[in-house]
Amino acid sequence: MAEKRRKFDPEFREGAVRIVTETGKTIAEVAEDLGINETTLASWVSRARRAGTVPAGGSDELERLRRENAQLKRDNKELVMELPNLVVKPLRQRVVRAGSTLRHGSSPTGR
Repeated sequence: MAEKRRKFDPEFREGAVRIVTETGKTIAEVAEDLGINETTLASWVSRARRAGTVPAGGSDELERLRRENAQLKRDNKELVMELPNLVVKPLRQRVVRAGSTLRHGSSPTGR
């Protein structure tokens, strides 16, 4: 049995479009929050922009900054995952000579 299409009143559509344009959230995030299909919301936003009822969705600069922010978040996550491999052992645990370690209070010459 086919799924019945939902009808959304104009106020709901306008509100959803306003959330996308004013909060900076992505269409996907807003659609998920509202429980509607992402494609449906994207078409509402596109239609509103063509009609000139909302700003053009931020400039190319805003889109560039969003892409840059996403890349920086990915880079940061990768670095956090690599951190345990980059931690340097304290001086006491470093090998001074083959087979010996420097102990607290001892000299590197072993005297």
